[in-house]
Amino acid sequence: MKLKLDVDELNEDFFEETRLLGITATIKNYQFCMQLNASLGYDFRLNPELEIQLFKKNRNYFFSIYQFKEYNSPLTHYLYQNQYDGEYLLPEFKHMDFLWLMKYDWVDDEKCNWIKSTVRNLSGVQLVAELTNEQIKNKGNMVF
Repeated sequence: MKLKLDVDELNEDFFEETRLLGITATIKNYQFCMQLNASLGYDFRLNPELEIQLFKKNRNYFFSIYQFKEYNSPLTHYLYQNQYDGEYLLPEFKHMDFLWLMKYDWVDDEKCNWIKSTVRNLSGVQLVAELTNEQIKNKGNMVF
């Protein structure tokens, strides 16, 4: 008997009950995280264990992920770097520098809107937009 892994189902499960923001910003990822931490009271930190490695054009590309878990809640925030050396984690969102995934607990509209408006007001941020699961063609690239 041969078991087949249903990758599409795995990807769908990963994104269930999540919210995803795309962010365009002209600042380095560590500077962006410092601003997020200061303005939102969060504690985003680089998590090298979650770094995503894609092999394209006969070479490896590395996409950093910063992580913050809210206190007294399962809600965890993941901030992905969408671009590395000319390659994109999600090529369908080439104009986005960062992808912010909120996972493991539902985020209501009020909280999501507060995050979006706070991020929009940060220095160097040009765009903050919520992305829907249907818009993401390369979901598997974000799964860790």
